[in-house]
Amino acid sequence: MPTCIRSQTLFVGVDVHKDTHTAVGLSPFGEKIFEMKITNEVEDFLSLVARSKKEADRHGLIPFFGLEDVKSYGEKLSTFLVEKEMSVCAVPPILVDRERLHQTHPEKSDSLDAEGVAQVMIQKIDKLPAYSLTEEDRKAKQIRELSVDREWLVKEQTRLKNLLHTLLHRIHNSAYRTEFKNPFAKKAIDYWLRSFPKSTDIILVSRTKRALKRLRDIKDDLTTIQTELKGILETHGQTLTTASGCGTVIAAQILGEIGDVAKFKSPAALAKYAGCAPRQQSSGRTVRWRKTRSGNRRLNRAFHLMALSQISRSGNPKARDYFLRKVSEGKSKSQALVCLRRQMVNIVWMMMKHKTLYRA
Repeated sequence: MPTCIRSQTLFVGVDVHKDTHTAVGLSPFGEKIFEMKITNEVEDFLSLVARSKKEADRHGLIPFFGLEDVKSYGEKLSTFLVEKEMSVCAVPPILVDRERLHQTHPEKSDSLDAEGVAQVMIQKIDKLPAYSLTEEDRKAKQIRELSVDREWLVKEQTRLKNLLHTLLHRIHNSAYRTEFKNPFAKKAIDYWLRSFPKSTDIILVSRTKRALKRLRDIKDDLTTIQTELKGILETHGQTLTTASGCGTVIAAQILGEIGDVAKFKSPAALAKYAGCAPRQQSSGRTVRWRKTRSGNRRLNRAFHLMALSQISRSGNPKARDYFLRKVSEGKSKSQALVCLRRQMVNIVWMMMKHKTLYRA
């Protein structure tokens, strides 16, 4: 944002909560112009927009909103503001925390947090991501929600399997492992539900039956989600599933976290967002780059899994050659995998940007 436009902007920071939101408007010089607390209802959203426009007109400014959270508790408000053609940006909470810690007497309240959001906007408005509601973002939201649901079910499935290993061993001893190659396949689950010895503890049998039935339901839910994801990806017009090592699950994770790829001007910008770009730590004649732990960790994990699949036996020969070349140059296998992961970011950005098929 040019300096001339920044000097004409009313920065409205919003501290978002489940039931209420606190908004504070600051002038371009950090002067507090207004403060108001609203509920998470449309009527109050209208009053916030009206108050912001009124104060902005009184001072010859244009309102610009910043929210700490635009995807969870603040999604309803951020969506409303964009639909009303208001300018909205997402403010990372870590920047607000840093702003507060730099105060002489750090204190925390909804009002101070909202003011901190506005202060961050004044200082870093050029670097804050704008919030938009493109069709790509809407589809990405659906994909992300299904992907997160799947992750929760997979975690629950793992816990149930660990529990059932103990329960089935108490009932059938070690023989339960030899009955089926996969003791938790659907056919095996049906068998366990029919084959409880009559002399076994009733409570133990009841616990095992509940766990087996829940595991069967989870498997059905995972199959349903997989089908829904596949259908959405097909209507999305994406091409990521044509890449080796990128099936429905990984493609859904990538698309769900990236949203509209137009937000990223280059592969480097996407790599930084995903935490796949090294962090420079140089001083004097020493030039040093180190692995970063920041960025979107779910997206980072998806790129990591994609890179691992690329160098597997059924993966991409060119990717394996690149990986081995980096190892021969003196890098460890972990470092070589980081390099390959960075290449995956370039490929994914190009495929999403231009809707092209994967070319090995």
